[in-house]
Amino acid sequence: MQTSTCPKRMEYGPCGGVRPDLTCEMADLPCPFAASGEVVPWIGPPVAEWRPDLTKPVILTDFTVRPYALDSISTVTAALAGSCDGVLVGEHHNRPDLPPTLMTRLLVDAGLPAWITLTCRDRNRVVLEQELAGLAVAGATAVLCVTGDGRAHDVRPDVTQVFDIDSTRLAALASGTGPLVAVAESPDAPPIALRPGRLREKQRAGAQICLLNHVGSPSRVAAFVDAARAAGVTLPVVAGVAVYTDERSAQALGLPGLGLDPVAVQRVLNAPDPVEAGIAAAVAEARALLRVDGVVGVNLSGLASGRGEVLGAQIKAAVGNALRDRP
Repeated sequence: MQTSTCPKRMEYGPCGGVRPDLTCEMADLPCPFAASGEVVPWIGPPVAEWRPDLTKPVILTDFTVRPYALDSISTVTAALAGSCDGVLVGEHHNRPDLPPTLMTRLLVDAGLPAWITLTCRDRNRVVLEQELAGLAVAGATAVLCVTGDGRAHDVRPDVTQVFDIDSTRLAALASGTGPLVAVAESPDAPPIALRPGRLREKQRAGAQICLLNHVGSPSRVAAFVDAARAAGVTLPVVAGVAVYTDERSAQALGLPGLGLDPVAVQRVLNAPDPVEAGIAAAVAEARALLRVDGVVGVNLSGLASGRGEVLGAQIKAAVGNALRDRP
């Protein structure tokens, strides 16, 4: 148990917010899980393994819209229609989002399968249980169980950050509620050596599929999947594909634990047509990732464009359509 020394009160860390010097993103303190050098074993009852029957590559797309804007939701869903197998709805530490159950209904009504992110930052355990029940009723395809980013000191300092439980315990709560139980992992977040074993413990708690944060190269994804398999992980993996076409959309992907190939970024940004180059780069990366053994799909990640959510959705739709035409 590391709750007393972890600012996020985690028991099954580390989260993806560990800095390169092994300190916490929320405080200038060493991450207790990184310092221990050991994976915390799941002490709850192991869940019977169930894996989704995936007969084709899964193409997910980050769903980026303006806060509380129904017109933004409708235009983005229209732009993405037919280009993907589902949309991944995030929960943001620095801007408001519509409630997960409402977002699920809006997406289901629009014909887009909803993969909904639930974080432990803003809800206690009781509310998380309510959200899981509501997502099942609303028709969510999957729930992505994450601990959640900590807010920066200048973002809503008047609001308490809850962290009643962490992503591993949330996955256990989600198991059996209906939607597919997804978890995240960051292969390049320190301490890198603990990441495969931590994913194994999420699997033991009830996770059914893993979404990877993007890394610098497909070979790095392959190395992580091999290490995870050696640690006992059997989960199918969806790999992150960084989609960017300008400076802002590239910078938005520069989060702790996420890696971009700087050479590839400059090649896109310096191209005569950065949008065309960004689409081509994302398609090439996705195809390379889908050739990695154990990778069953890709998630088209990020804003894609700094010029608004509609253009961003059109760019991601172009990537998805290219993959669907020839994976």
